[in-house]
Amino acid sequence: MMCFADSRGILMTMVLGLFSLALGPACATGHRGPITDHFDGETFSNQPGVPPRKGFAAALKMKFEASGAWPDHVDAPFGPKPPTRNGLNELRATFVGHATVLLQQDGVNILTDPVWSGRIGPYPWLGIKRRRPPGIRFEALPPIEVVLLSHDHFDHLDLPTIRRLVAAHPEAVFVMGLGTRAFLMKEGIEARMIELDWWQSAQLDGLEITAVPAAHWSGRGPISNRRLWVGFTIRGPSGLTYFAGDTGFGPHFEQIRERLGAPRLAILPIGAYRPRDFMSPQHIDPKEVVDAAKSIGAEISLPIHYGTFKLSGEGFADPIRDLAKALALESEPPRFWLLYAGEGRDL
Repeated sequence: MMCFADSRGILMTMVLGLFSLALGPACATGHRGPITDHFDGETFSNQPGVPPRKGFAAALKMKFEASGAWPDHVDAPFGPKPPTRNGLNELRATFVGHATVLLQQDGVNILTDPVWSGRIGPYPWLGIKRRRPPGIRFEALPPIEVVLLSHDHFDHLDLPTIRRLVAAHPEAVFVMGLGTRAFLMKEGIEARMIELDWWQSAQLDGLEITAVPAAHWSGRGPISNRRLWVGFTIRGPSGLTYFAGDTGFGPHFEQIRERLGAPRLAILPIGAYRPRDFMSPQHIDPKEVVDAAKSIGAEISLPIHYGTFKLSGEGFADPIRDLAKALALESEPPRFWLLYAGEGRDL
């Protein structure tokens, strides 16, 4: 989702809105299939108990509220080149930035929601500016076998980066929610793709990848919810990893634990959460991140989705500060790793 609170952001939102209207037919490309408990034949919906997303008036009001401070640019060096590959029973995570993580699990190299672009939006020259560079160079990536795409928002599904990945890693398999393949094909993306509904699984390179529910929405224009938003679990000899994508709080955390087990590593978003009356249906805040880590029973949680793109009202340093405050209130706080962009760590 793209949200702004400063005057330049308001202007950019209006410009992006006009382009989104022009892109409406392409943006509407989605899923066609049988009706389910979260698909009415045309649009997808969240599970019961997830509050509805606020409308345009609330979004417009938010853009005029006070916003926390952000640096124009963080001059951070690239991290070291990751290992080419690890072995069975090994799990390593490298935080690249925003929702992009390089997972090296049981000898398989996996990217989540890859974004290397300097701006996110309908065109490379139009959109939200990146404030912090990617933690590792694109050229330093090891051979990528799997790319997980949680949903179609510009800060998670970046077409320029996907095109670079298809060219540089032609054997990679892209795994996504229902309806996303049609959108990518319409955009000229030719790659190996697998679509999954909630709770469906695919076997890839000895790993079981399962799409799991999230509390969010989809859409890159005026028509929304034609493509399914998902989180993912990855199961292999090293255990279970959970990548939440974007999500508000909901029953899915406990459901994942009950159906699939507690993960060794949970990758959880902590940014884009203010103001709460607008953001809570779609993004957890740091306090809810702690609750989510406990609900899902994660051995270790890795916070992501902060400090890269200014998407909402909190300041640049607020997500980490608010997470520390939330953990300090716990008598037995769950374990979190805080990785700087470009840092990798083995479990």
